[in-house]
Order: sequence, then structure tokens, then C-alpha cells
Amino acid sequence: MAPTDEKTQPRITDGGVAALRARIGIAQPNPVPPHYLRPGTDAFRIAARSYGDDNPLWCDPGYAERSRWGRPIAPFPLVGGDSVIGEDVLTEADLARQDELKGDPLRGVHAFYSACEREWWSPLYADRAVHRRNALVGVLDKPSEFSGRAVHEWNANVFADADGTPLAGQYRLMIRTERTEARKRKKYDDVAIEPWTEERIAEIDARYTAERPRGAEPRWFEDVHEGDAITPLVKGPLTVTDIVCWHTGMGTGVYGVAPLRLAHRNRRRIPRFYHRDELGVWDAMQRVHWDPEFARRSGNPTTFDYGRMRETWMIHACTDWMGDDAWLWRLRVEFRQFNYIGDAQWITGTVVRKHLVEDGNGVHPAVDLELSATNQRGQVTAPGTATILLPSREHGPVVLPEPIGGASTLDGTLQAAIEHFSRT
Repeated sequence: MAPTDEKTQPRITDGGVAALRARIGIAQPNPVPPHYLRPGTDAFRIAARSYGDDNPLWCDPGYAERSRWGRPIAPFPLVGGDSVIGEDVLTEADLARQDELKGDPLRGVHAFYSACEREWWSPLYADRAVHRRNALVGVLDKPSEFSGRAVHEWNANVFADADGTPLAGQYRLMIRTERTEARKRKKYDDVAIEPWTEERIAEIDARYTAERPRGAEPRWFEDVHEGDAITPLVKGPLTVTDIVCWHTGMGTGVYGVAPLRLAHRNRRRIPRFYHRDELGVWDAMQRVHWDPEFARRSGNPTTFDYGRMRETWMIHACTDWMGDDAWLWRLRVEFRQFNYIGDAQWITGTVVRKHLVEDGNGVHPAVDLELSATNQRGQVTAPGTATILLPSREHGPVVLPEPIGGASTLDGTLQAAIEHFSRT
């Protein structure tokens, strides 16, 4: 094979960055339809089980009816996600600007999911339609240890119930990097995935046996102290089966990966996302998550998870610890290292702050957590933070938080997100 001419490889240019910034704030449709149009109790259970969560609050409708919520509610990871739920809402003004979004100003420049900030304002109940608005809200030009030059793209997705009640916001950081630099530096060449001994598997089995959600017993604000550790969770060792189950519950993401005739149609829609395998058959680039040889072509020693998997694992750790009566308000996760097939992750956290938050909805007794996912090699692959609202003996039951910027409509939450990222 002839050597690659680096001058012909896709590059990040000043013009490309400027063109990308010109798109900030233009509402756009999600690339593919939602995995669930009207998520019901089956969807709640299947989504939760896809990331290893059997909490009866989302898996047992009868149990949920006896909770403070009075009926089944969706697990937090379901309310958001790249293409899990949400039918697009676009105005005539939005539709008139879609030509401005054609093509990719950084076409061919690698993109990977690096971090996510999420917030939840209200529960999603069963069998409800969900609406969404999406827009690019931030573009930052930064140097990168991995690739030499990188662009940080922040995209906002906001969600509301069919009656207009704002549900949640998801703000995703995609880092765009130049592939030639990534290959040249070979940052991950020294990673070795060692086989697991019977003794180490037994240790993980014992941890799994001990895990359970707190459930109906309230975790009172007054009983929590700074420095407290949350109940840890273990996830892994990761298998391809785990990834298959993940896709069952959470869909295939924004690229719309599909089988057979549907794959043929998808390839016609996004041909650059498909490459021939060793048998000459077209397959999606997403196979880096289950095809070791293709993962090696991308500069990794083997296949690896999705960042969103560890994001949901952190949510799982928070909801198991906080109990049924609490509310997960905010979460931020960064993806610093890959989580390879064969790796295990320990999800741990510490209470770093207790405080009262006041907004238009009232006073919220809150705790801030520092979280981390740490693998068997002692590497923190994903640091995170969370804010949880707890019931209080003094202040009463949890009051749901005000949506971003005090907005009361779906479009209001998107505009508030745009304003937030313009300031930060």
C-alpha cells in the first residue's frame, strides 16, 4: 500500500472553524427518528436493563405506583440521549435556514464524543409523546495532545412533554481531530488488556451480589455530610454482549445504523460512514465498537465502549444511592480514556458540597458529588460531577428544579442553552 500523503488528509482550517461558528443557534432536525416514539413501561424497563439497572422504580409499574411519583417514570438516561426519544419541532423560520447547514465545514475530520452535560427538570411518564429542539451552541478552537489541533463542538438537545412541560437538556461535546496526527502519535499503543483470573472474577461477582438500589427509604439531606462516599458500582469486564444489549435498549445513535435493506438505504444517505470489510462487504464505521481489526485501524488496540455507556453507569450509581424520593438534577461526565472490551470500571463518588439552591420553583436542598469511573489499571477513564436534590426533614419533599434560564417552553430552553454557552 502506498504511503498516505498527509497534505491530502482532512485538516482543521480557520475557514472551516468560522463556517462552523456561523451555524450556532440554527435549530436543526435530529439526523434519524427516535428509537421510541411513545415510550411506555416496557421501554422504561428495557432501557434501564440495557445498562444493567433493575431498579423497580423504572422496571416494576406496580412498585412505581406506590412511590412518591404515583406512577411509572422513565429512567434518567432515557430522557435525552442522542436518538432515543424526541420528535423534532421546527418552525417555518427554522426550515428556511436549513440550506445554511448543508455539508460539514470540517468534512473528513474525525469526531469523537468527549463529554456531556445533562440536566433534568421533570419526570417523563409512560406513553407520552416527546418533542425536541436541537442546535449547535458552541465552537471552541483548541490544541490537542492527541491530534495537534482540535475543535470542541457543543450541541444542545432539549426535550419537552407533549403538553409543553420541559423535561431535560443534553449538551454534548464532540471533539474534532485530524486523523493523521492521531495515527502518528500512537498514544494508545502501550495499552494491554490482560486476561482475568478466577480470583479477580470472584471479587467482581461479590460486588455485583452486594449491589442494590436504596429504594423507598429516604436519604435525608440532614443525614448526608461532605466527605461521605456513595455506594460504589462495578461495571464489567466489558463484553461485546454488553454492547449488543446496550443497543437493544438505547438504539443505534445518530448515524441510524441498521441491518440489511435498511443498511443499504442508510449507506445511500451517509455513504462516507461506510467502508468495505475484509470480505468486500459494506459495513458501518461504528463497528469499531465490536470489530477488533477495524478498531486497530482507528488507532486503538481493540474494540471499546461508547462514552454514553459510562455516562449511564454514573447515572445508575447516583440513582441507586439517592433513593426513590430524590431527584437527579445535573450530571457532567468527561471521557478521558477508552474503555476497552475486557476492561472493568468501578464507579465511585464523594459528597463534596451541601447547599440550598433557590429558584423560581422554591428552595432545593442539594448535594454535589464528584464521580469517577476507574479501570483495573487504576486509570480514571471518566471523571464526573452531579447535583442531587434530596428530601429534607426541615424543608420537606423534593421540589423539582426550574428549567435552564427559568424557561417554561421547549424553545425557551433551547434559547437559554444558546445564551448559556455564549457566556461560557
